[in-house]
Amino acid sequence: MLLLKKSYVLNKIIPWIIPAILLLFWQVATSDGLVSNKILPQPIKVIDIFIKLISNGELIRYIGASTQRAFSGFIIGGGIGFLLGLANGLSRTSAQFLDASIQMIRNIPHLALIPLLILWFGIGEEIKLVLVSLGVFFPIYLNTFHGIRRIDTRLIEMGKVYGLHGAALFWNIILPGSLSSILVGVRYGLGIMWLTLIVAETVAANSGIGYMAMNAREFMQMDVIVLSILVYALLGKLSDSIACYLERKWLKWQTEKL
Repeated sequence: MLLLKKSYVLNKIIPWIIPAILLLFWQVATSDGLVSNKILPQPIKVIDIFIKLISNGELIRYIGASTQRAFSGFIIGGGIGFLLGLANGLSRTSAQFLDASIQMIRNIPHLALIPLLILWFGIGEEIKLVLVSLGVFFPIYLNTFHGIRRIDTRLIEMGKVYGLHGAALFWNIILPGSLSSILVGVRYGLGIMWLTLIVAETVAANSGIGYMAMNAREFMQMDVIVLSILVYALLGKLSDSIACYLERKWLKWQTEKL
């Protein structure tokens, strides 16, 4: 029992060793003058501005605005990608009509569409939702589509032998069999979601973490800029941790089988 507890503690500590070393190196480099504070502020200054912005509620408002944009786009783009992935994965006719067109659009960098989208939607909330939705759409679509196509046909035949058809076959065989691939798409999509939002908020925004960073740039507030980057990183890590938790919970049957 003691060994299990030690192993659990080590598993929780090990992933944070490298970040801790980098933080220590950052502190030493900026304190000893190896790196100018004009290039990179000391960690203590970043912590001070973090406490200040949390205290006055400004950082909470910016994080709330960014999170709302990110997950609204994720739900829209991910939902459409999931539904089209299902349709094309389950129906060869649908795939023949749609998949080639989707693959052509996928090869266009969605961030390269910013000038066109600004002309279409202006610089309001719509452009941010469209960009995030586009970024999230493709990884979820591809992983859903290929997850369904990679299901062992013998499993489907076995399900039919046991009387599973239609919705029952989908819920008991097809969806569980493709869920691992779908969740990989979700994790990949979450990363692209934050990456896209960073660009969208620095191009045109009047709120959010990207706006905070761009506003700080105008006043040469390096501590606020670094804090913005760290907040994005922590939000990305939190999103990925949630996706990992869902993988462990929903795919528990796979580990039990092993």
